[in-house]
Amino acid sequence: HIPVLLGHGEGVTRLNTPTRLPSTLGDERAVSVSAGGGHSLALTADGAVWSWGDGGFGQLGHGDQQNQLLPKKVEAFADQRVVAVSAGGNHSLAITADGAVW
Repeated sequence: HIPVLLGHGEGVTRLNTPTRLPSTLGDERAVSVSAGGGHSLALTADGAVWSWGDGGFGQLGHGDQQNQLLPKKVEAFADQRVVAVSAGGNHSLAITADGAVW
């Protein structure tokens, strides 16, 4: 059993009530979120993508297979404006403003 990574930092694997994330997502307003099997994504108003949780299959988009305890900006989209995200079981998808699917 792999411990759940909720984005609230080390040791937080269960919350019984809705709890705001401690990260500010770069001081940007979240406009969309998506939850996968063990990871989550947030899309901000400026088109940035943030990910956290289980990264064992590279689904967080950071170029590695590391888990992230807190939301981390996906730098691969630095020159793109993402308009939609979706988190799957062990994968993630994004659509950019030009209609490209990543």
